[in-house]
Amino acid sequence: MKVFEIKQAAGIDSLDLVERPNPKPGYGQVLVRIKAVSLNYRDLLVVKGAYSRNLPSGLIPCSDGAGEVVEVGDGVSRVKPGDRVAGTFFQTWISGGLDESKAKSALGGAIDGVLAEYVLFNQDGLVHIPEHLSYEEGATLPCAAVTAWNGLVTSGGMKPGDTVLVMGTGGVSIFALQFAKISGARVIATSSSDEKLERVKQMGASDGINYKSVPDWEKRVWELTSKVGVDHVVEVGGAGTLAKSLRAVRIGGHISLIGVLSGAGEANPLPAVMKNVRIQGIYVGSRDMFEAMNSAISLHQLHPVIDRVFPFEGAKEAFSYMESGAHFGKVVIRL
Repeated sequence: MKVFEIKQAAGIDSLDLVERPNPKPGYGQVLVRIKAVSLNYRDLLVVKGAYSRNLPSGLIPCSDGAGEVVEVGDGVSRVKPGDRVAGTFFQTWISGGLDESKAKSALGGAIDGVLAEYVLFNQDGLVHIPEHLSYEEGATLPCAAVTAWNGLVTSGGMKPGDTVLVMGTGGVSIFALQFAKISGARVIATSSSDEKLERVKQMGASDGINYKSVPDWEKRVWELTSKVGVDHVVEVGGAGTLAKSLRAVRIGGHISLIGVLSGAGEANPLPAVMKNVRIQGIYVGSRDMFEAMNSAISLHQLHPVIDRVFPFEGAKEAFSYMESGAHFGKVVIRL
């Protein structure tokens, strides 16, 4: 089978298309023919060597893939050949909280990922994808969608009538917008592109703020909420935007700390104390969260937003396109 390996995690050109033997499922294992893979910002960091210095040599990147079960080992009862499935980001985080052991089962980081023609999973690390979704759509769910669901629903406790601030138009932010709308919440979105802001409004956002033309965007959020602040912030910027998020959130509000797109740094914790804000670090989620999210996606017939689909041999071009920041929603590779 063909797989992409990271030769030395020194950039997109470090991706190498190689041949490996087809795996054979053992007890409790499932062989999946991968049909589609979606990219996350974390995958880009892995390939560029900016995620961890302790990656296994020859690592297969990417955490998010969907495909068809082609063979199962003895003892497998969760899936059968022909089932349409996706792998969970953390292969051993089934329920409860995250711990050190579960964290070591992250696809495309701690262990080999899914940028391959065939992938061997433990049956516990798989979920069925919603019937109305294509493989390309199903491949967008394991990281970005579960992260947004965990941040707003599982950890955030979002309810109808709440106001949610989403940053940018990447995968997590667009899923957060979609989940907020089906939950009856109001959404305020930021972006550096007026064109993208028009698109999020078409998707149901009540307001869009261009953070380049309105650098003090947190003041505009304050005004849009009658000087109360938002209930939830989907914080994907990191230290560079956290201070503004703390000014934009209401007293007693919730910030899902998810990304570091603006880089590392320091933030003054005093506003969080004075406003009694709950800042929750979100690192994807469990299989239970994934399956609860899929039930909501099926109920509302929600479709993930896919920007572009690249062929398997064009994986490097897909990574380069994601690095450009031009995408709206998810970037997908089709096998």
